[in-house]
Amino acid sequence: MFELHLLCPENDVEIVSDAVGELGALSVSVEDADANTTAEQALFGEPGMPIEHTAWVRSRIVALFSDEGSAREAASILALQDFFTASRVVSVTEVPEQDWVRLTQSQFAPVPITHDFYIVPTWCEAPPEARQIIRLDPGLAFGTGTHPTTHMCLKWIAQQGATGIVLGRTLDYGCGSGILAIAAKKYGASSVDAVDIDPAAVMASQANAKANLDIRTDGIAIGLPDLVQGTYNTVLANILASPLKVLAPLLCSLVANGGHLILAGILERQIDELKAAYGSYITLEVQDSVDGWVLMTGQRPT
Repeated sequence: MFELHLLCPENDVEIVSDAVGELGALSVSVEDADANTTAEQALFGEPGMPIEHTAWVRSRIVALFSDEGSAREAASILALQDFFTASRVVSVTEVPEQDWVRLTQSQFAPVPITHDFYIVPTWCEAPPEARQIIRLDPGLAFGTGTHPTTHMCLKWIAQQGATGIVLGRTLDYGCGSGILAIAAKKYGASSVDAVDIDPAAVMASQANAKANLDIRTDGIAIGLPDLVQGTYNTVLANILASPLKVLAPLLCSLVANGGHLILAGILERQIDELKAAYGSYITLEVQDSVDGWVLMTGQRPT
């Protein structure tokens, strides 16, 4: 493997990055060329809002190629382009051979949800204090326990189990990796339906459920939204605010009398919007908040 390093001004980063990709780069990354100097520039944005700048004043583009010839050919072609006049080729360097699988795995560690509940990658040992674990590999589907929205949902599920509150028949709407459905079953749900509109998420959820539960006997069903039937004692939906508002009538209709609705994927500034969208069905309150995200819950009257 060889890396092509380019120096590029902020306004040309997008076109140069796209061009490198078209020239056969296996991956393209953009870094601050002034990182670790007094000229280093931080790029920040509010959660859910577009950031003001998408590149640095002086950006370093690093493109990975399978061989040296491809990297140098790409550099030669770029040098001839009009849009590259303000940029320059810095170097072509060989990437040392590494065990990339082991290196990638080393970046993930068990994620604590509570003091004794952990999300544990399949290649890791569970911490000795873990009494409840979910084995989960990072994949295409959303939900590994690290994002605040997923973490808050998992914590809520664990707290219900710890306090003896019965989850009963449970629905995970927009299941992603299936992590909430698995947690609900481990913490006492009588049965769980997990649904998603994305077939890849359904497949990921099925694989993760098989790694953690006996899906033939544990009363967990995973599929597309047409799997949903009847009402549920617990309805979980960790999506985003916009689809949650659209889904308000549907989700509320799925909550049984006395049942609980748990919503996540909501920013603090969206609290009033969600309360308004659900107010005529179920009264929502903020149950938890982490890093600008909130967990909202409500209960249908008996």
